[in-house]
Amino acid sequence: MAIPSPPQVDARSYILVDYQTGKVLAGANPTERMEPASLTKLMTAYIVFHELSVGKLKLQDMVTVSEHAWRSEGSRTFIELGKPVSVEDLILGMIVQSGNDATIALAERIAGTEDTFAQLMNSTAKSLNMVGSHFENSSGLPSPQHYSTARDMSLLAIAMIRDYPQFYKYYSVHEFVHNGIKQQNRNGLLEKDPSVDGLKTGHTESAGFCLVTSAHREGMRLISVVLGSNSMKSREDASAALLSYGFTFYDTKLIVKAGTVLATTHVWKAAQPTAELGIKDDLYMTLGRGQADVKTAVEVKPKLIAPLASDADVGVLRVLNGTQVLQTLPLHPLKPVAAGGWWRRLIDTIRLWFA
Repeated sequence: MAIPSPPQVDARSYILVDYQTGKVLAGANPTERMEPASLTKLMTAYIVFHELSVGKLKLQDMVTVSEHAWRSEGSRTFIELGKPVSVEDLILGMIVQSGNDATIALAERIAGTEDTFAQLMNSTAKSLNMVGSHFENSSGLPSPQHYSTARDMSLLAIAMIRDYPQFYKYYSVHEFVHNGIKQQNRNGLLEKDPSVDGLKTGHTESAGFCLVTSAHREGMRLISVVLGSNSMKSREDASAALLSYGFTFYDTKLIVKAGTVLATTHVWKAAQPTAELGIKDDLYMTLGRGQADVKTAVEVKPKLIAPLASDADVGVLRVLNGTQVLQTLPLHPLKPVAAGGWWRRLIDTIRLWFA
C-alpha cells in the first residue's frame, strides 16, 4: 500500500518523528529558526533533571524566590517573593502551569543567575546536536537571539524521555495547585487522547501557538512538534492529525535484539576456535505498514585472528526488503576472543599459509 502524503496542518513549521528510531515521518520547514516560546522550558527541565539524577539537587530542596523570578512576566505559578518553595513544586509549576516564575527560580537555584543558566542551556543543546538553537533565557520570553527549530525540539523531546524516564511522569500531570490557585495543564491533548503523555505547550504573540507532543500506542512512540499555529485548537488539531497519520501508516518493529547470535565463525590463533557474532544494541526500524517483511543477511570477514575485542568489526549485518538494502550495521563478537597459547598460535600460523 502506497503511503499518502502527510496531512496539511496549521503550522509555520512542524515535524513528526519516531522516538525509537529517529526516523522523520513528516515535516515542513523543520530546520527553520523559530521562536520556541515556552517550549524553552523543555531545555530548562532537561538540565534540572540532570542535576537531580547526579544528586546535585533534590526534589525536597527548598528554593527561596528571588525578586527577578517573582517579577517575571507572562504565565505564572504565583510563587511568593522571599518564600521558600520545594524543587518538586517548582518543577510542577514549570511543567503543568508553564510558570515563568517557577522556571526562573529553578534556573537561579542551579546556576546562580539566569544568564549563567543560559550558558548551560546552550552547551547542553550542543551536546544533543541541536544545531539550530540558541537560548538567552530559561522561560522562553521573546529575545532577539532566542530561537530553535522543530527538528531540534524533537531531538530534545527524545532525549528527555530517553535520559530521564523517572521524571517524565511530570508531563502527564493534568493540574497543579500552588498558593491556593489551581491551574490546568495547557496541553489539551492529555484530556482528549489517552495515548498522549506529554510534553509542552508554548505561546507568545510573535511565536504563535506551539506544541511538542508525545504519544505511545501499541509499543510505538511518536513525537510531533508544531510551531506557529494560529490558535490553541489549531496546534492541538495539527498535532493530533500528525500523530494519527504516523500511527496509521507506519510501524516500528524490533528487527534484531542485541546479544542474539547471528553467526558463529572460526577464529584463528584463539584460545577457543569459534566465536559468536551479533550486534551491540537492539535494532529497531520504522517501516510503512503493509511493507513486505524485512530479512537480514550477515557477511563475516575471512580469516579472523585473535585476540578480538568485543567492539571489533568482524563483518556486517544487512537489513533487506527484497533486494533493497535498508540498513547496514557492523557485526561484533558477543564476547572478547582471547589469544591462544604459543602452540595454538604456531599451529594456526602454519595452517594460515595454506588457507
